[in-house]
Amino acid sequence: MKKRVKNLCTICMRGGSKGVPNKNMRELHGKPLMAYTIEQALQSELFEHVVVSSDSLKIIEMAKSFGAEACFVRPADLATDEASKLPVIRHAFIESERHYGQQFDVLVDLDVTSPLRLVQDISGAYDQFQEEDADMLITASPARRNPYFNMVEKVDGRVDIVKQMENPPVRRQDAPQVYDMNASIYIWKRNALLSSDNLFTEKTSLFIMPEERSVDIDTALDWDFVEFVLGKRMGRHHV
Repeated sequence: MKKRVKNLCTICMRGGSKGVPNKNMRELHGKPLMAYTIEQALQSELFEHVVVSSDSLKIIEMAKSFGAEACFVRPADLATDEASKLPVIRHAFIESERHYGQQFDVLVDLDVTSPLRLVQDISGAYDQFQEEDADMLITASPARRNPYFNMVEKVDGRVDIVKQMENPPVRRQDAPQVYDMNASIYIWKRNALLSSDNLFTEKTSLFIMPEERSVDIDTALDWDFVEFVLGKRMGRHHV
């Protein structure tokens, strides 16, 4: 009999947000931003637990009201502007294993600032991760700019294409396909998460999402754009 895989979902959101103040609790079409990601995680029915990592008790209480669980408060050293995300995710995973008294096989982290993703993106990424027997998975969308064709850099006063080819493409469609990481969904096998800081190995899988579901809210302009797209999706916009 095949062993049942135990999956944990983490949603990380700290209290201090510079680009869009208090964005995780800010209302977006009738409910706080965090509610979209929590509801998507629960609706996917993939997880033993959907756990929130935050340094803010207000965020934790609000997240619990939408069905998430919280078994710890994130320590201050992991809630600074300088703190990178991987140690935060790893801490949430370890604390969850300690709290629930069990080992999880797979960790799926959903970015709270990506509310445009659909449940089918989560399930699709997870299915691909399992089918490819990957150690980790990242999500991305087709890039608007291409370093082989129309992305430039300035080095020692000289402007040039970022990535040179022996026969430079004359049309964008002839350039190698490149992607923008959208940070929407990350997936790790347990051992990969706990043993390596490297996202890019021969066992890393790439799940492609469309651009219209890949916006990460980092600025006030991002918020306005997501608000518009969600409103259009919900039939609330009138031009």
